[in-house]
Amino acid sequence: MTGMQCINAALKIDKKGDVAVVPQIFGHAAVLKGVSVEDYVKDGGLIATCQLEALLRYGHHAVFSVMDVCVEAEAMGAEVDYFINNYPSVRKHIPIADSLKARIPNPKKDGRMPQMIKAVEIMRKELQDDMLVVGCVMGPVTLAIQYLGVQDALFMAVEDPDKFEKLLDYTADVIVEFGKAQIDAGAHLPIIFEPSSSPEVIPPQFFREMALPRIERICKSFKSAGAVANWLQIAGKTMPIMPHYPDAGVDIANCDYCVEPAMVRRFMPGVCLAGNIKPLSLVEDSPEDIYKESVRLIKTFAGQGGFILSSGCEVPPEARPENIDAMIRASRECHF
Repeated sequence: MTGMQCINAALKIDKKGDVAVVPQIFGHAAVLKGVSVEDYVKDGGLIATCQLEALLRYGHHAVFSVMDVCVEAEAMGAEVDYFINNYPSVRKHIPIADSLKARIPNPKKDGRMPQMIKAVEIMRKELQDDMLVVGCVMGPVTLAIQYLGVQDALFMAVEDPDKFEKLLDYTADVIVEFGKAQIDAGAHLPIIFEPSSSPEVIPPQFFREMALPRIERICKSFKSAGAVANWLQIAGKTMPIMPHYPDAGVDIANCDYCVEPAMVRRFMPGVCLAGNIKPLSLVEDSPEDIYKESVRLIKTFAGQGGFILSSGCEVPPEARPENIDAMIRASRECHF
């Protein structure tokens, strides 16, 4: 089976077959090639080269056009600091008074958005439909926080919730336009990266009332634009909010290492689950440990399907290659 066939089988909850394996390799691809993270997050051609070489090195089933959490905020007017061997961060956020006056950035012209689209175009042309080509957008709450800063964003949410909802509508508009541009360029789907909606950051009620309706709109827009699936990535202890994912149109639900996928399956039988090797384990543990945990996860879904062996979140840039090899080996040697 090709990588894309494995992914499609997982999406269809096929109960037998090969195991889809998608370690979430972003900046690790740069480290693997020996280039700086700073250069990687600025150059779509370099992203594509590093991702394709990592794919050849490991033999997994997806490539990612992912830079960092600042891409949309920077295109919206925030100022960003860059670092040689680390991801950039926002230096200067947008003042609250100006937060609803900004325009929707043009994904083909503004900031580094065009470079992410360039990476998608190159990888899809190279891989066609043999492997999953994944773009990336921030979620509405995460983008609001990147845009305003965490203190001002949470202050607005508490003191002026109506205004905050308008801000979330604006960030959702930005996300929809950027995601659709990636799909038009060839991404099979953009992963929706929403760490700020974790229950460890905002209360589950806040997620249900404010984040979920915008995520639903984003998912509907992506499906209408041709996405093969909607993949939601929220890190942390997400069990209190995961039952709501199907309501938003989520097809692939990421499970962080602190969530047991077998428990999630009970209340989301029709959703494909992805996870959940602890990212830090890919740095600190032995290949034997990673192999055993990978086999355990695969056996958990024997006779069930609907599972993608993955990392609970991003593979750390400094991950040990032999540990990623162990994940891949487990997926080759075990079947549903």
